[in-house]
Amino acid sequence: MGSLNDSLDAILTAVAQSHPGTIGVYTRSQAETFPTPERYRLLGSAIDLSCYDYCPTPAPQLAWVGRVSPEKALEDAIAAAAQSQVPLKIMGKVEDPIYWQTLQAQHPQAPVEYLGFFDTHGLQTVLGNCRALIMTPRWVEAFGNVAIEALACGVPVIAYRRGGPTEIIRHGETGWLVEPDSVTGLVDAIGRIDQLNRAACRQQAETAFSLPALGERFEQWFRDILQAHSRGAQTRHRS
Repeated sequence: MGSLNDSLDAILTAVAQSHPGTIGVYTRSQAETFPTPERYRLLGSAIDLSCYDYCPTPAPQLAWVGRVSPEKALEDAIAAAAQSQVPLKIMGKVEDPIYWQTLQAQHPQAPVEYLGFFDTHGLQTVLGNCRALIMTPRWVEAFGNVAIEALACGVPVIAYRRGGPTEIIRHGETGWLVEPDSVTGLVDAIGRIDQLNRAACRQQAETAFSLPALGERFEQWFRDILQAHSRGAQTRHRS
């Protein structure tokens, strides 16, 4: 998560000052919600790629995955699907039933289908068969694991240029970043999905978001912490 309250921010600031380099974050976007973001180590995230199958030839449909609640702005994805007339498969837990009922009433003719909440196997099976994943957060996502799940399946990501997804998606290569809260931008990006290479999406997942890649980042982080501790101990000894 990003910054939630002043008390947590104060604790993180104190730790970052007393133990430099020992706080890890997913993205720079997440770090920037806290004081002194330059003190935090960027680590990213990862998934077990063996659980995700690459799909080179998807069906003519889009995906939206997440908690069905107002801060995720599912209404924008539904509106974009309605305007582009591309089917949208919705997956995730309905956290706000009234919000979901309102969306259904507002868009009765939209080509959308709610499929429910899936485990990893079920999710990747449906997600991999989609032309693109749509991400429409109203808030600053710390990372966005569903984005790398999509990439692992070879699925490009269309997302608002806001928060963690901006540091995951390679604009024009593995997805499109559009103006935040712009349904028109989403529709335009949907029309350009076929310009993206699904193999490049899977390759990015393998090189940047695999468990071995994350392990290497953590190992380097631990080495840097130990080296800094050793230098500090030597300095104290000399003094």
